[in-house]
Order: sequence, then C-alpha cells, then structure tokens
Amino acid sequence: MAAEHGHEGNFLEVVHHDLNIYHLPKHWDLGEFMGYPIQLNADTIFFTWVAMAVCLLLGWVAVRGANIRRPTKMQCLFEMLLGFLGDLIKQSMDPKKGAGLFSIVVTFFLFLSVMNVMGVVPTYVKPTADIQTTFAFALITMTLIYAWGIKYKGAKMFKHYITPIPILAIIEDIAKGITLAFRLFGNMKGKEIMILALLGLITGWGWLAGGFLASTIWLLFCIFISLIQAFVFTMLTIAFVGSAVGDDH
Repeated sequence: MAAEHGHEGNFLEVVHHDLNIYHLPKHWDLGEFMGYPIQLNADTIFFTWVAMAVCLLLGWVAVRGANIRRPTKMQCLFEMLLGFLGDLIKQSMDPKKGAGLFSIVVTFFLFLSVMNVMGVVPTYVKPTADIQTTFAFALITMTLIYAWGIKYKGAKMFKHYITPIPILAIIEDIAKGITLAFRLFGNMKGKEIMILALLGLITGWGWLAGGFLASTIWLLFCIFISLIQAFVFTMLTIAFVGSAVGDDH
C-alpha cells in the first residue's frame, strides 16, 4: 500500500514537473526562524501576480467603452455582479455599515474566482491550492470582523467574550478562520490533484479510451466548482462581518 501511495505521489510530481514550462523553483528559502525553515512558494507568488494582472485586465475591459445608454456585454456582466454582491451585503447588515465593505467583497469574489479558475489552464498553478494563500485570505476576513465590530459597536464588540463562557467565543473565532482557509484549500487542492491525474491519462490509447473526454468534462466541472468556492468564501465573509456588527452579536 505504501508503495502504491509513493508511486501515485511520484506520478503526480512528474506530471507537475512536465507542466512547469516556466522553470519556477519549488520554493525560495529565506533562512530559519526558531529552527523552522522560512520558505516562499515561487509558483504561488508568480501566479498570484498573474491573477492580479488578469483582474486588472477584466476591469479595464469592463470600463472600456462603457456607456449608460448602450452598455457593452462586459459592462452589463459587471453591473449584474456588482448589484448581486451589493444585495447580499444589504441582506446581511445595515446598508450604511456595509457600504465600506462593498469594494472588499467585490475584490474577494473577482480575485478568488480568477485564481481558482486559473488551475484549469494547462501549465498554470492556482494560488488557492496553497494553504498559505487561503490562510492569508482567512486572516483578512478575521481582521474585517474585528475592524467592523469595533468601528460600529466599540467595546460592546467583546461582550460575548466575557459572558456566558469566554472560551467558547475564542474557540468560535479560531474555528471560523481555520474552516475558511481549509475549506477553500481542500477543494482547490483536490481539484488540482484530479486535473494532474487526468492529464497523465492523455497518452496513447488512453486518449481514445476516454482520457480526453474525462478530462474535458472534469475541467468544465472545475470551472463551476471554482466559481462556487469563490462565492462561498465571499458569502461567509459577508455573513461573519454582518454578525459582528449586528445588534444580537
């Protein structure tokens, strides 16, 4: 059994290596801290910048030639997206409290969607399949919870940390951050492993026997999963912040 797992791991590593046409190192070593190595994943950083460039390009295309009387297709798509996310915020909290959150929510959904979908492009690596990326986004969400809670409730924000049982509120906050990070990471990492495995099947008779068809269907399904996971993360962020600023929190 161990040999089989080892063989599977080597197989995926070979496929991943063959797709690495950019010749990026596996990671950059930055030394050690208290005996623990400090490493940065090179492909995650590189493709995060690629995702940022894609988001800027999409924004530029959306506003290019924008016209109120004769809106472009991309303009209509963005307006529908902005309206949809704006309605979600209004449903979760007072519009005045959620106004400042709007731009962050839009950025979350667009950025996460682009990073998630990047994984279906051959030779591309989705940054959200890296736990460091998902934990960074979860940390931003947790910061928003405290920032908005303190801004609109002041010291009352910490009332539930005192009564009835202080440790429960602390555990709840830790669980929120961990589940946010691992939910997104687990789904994207699993999708990446499946894509690598299916790409490895597209050789010889495997292509005719269904390797290409299976891969195509899975890639289409992965696009759907990518958008859903971006929406789930964004929706949970709205819900958590809305709960922090609500009167019953």
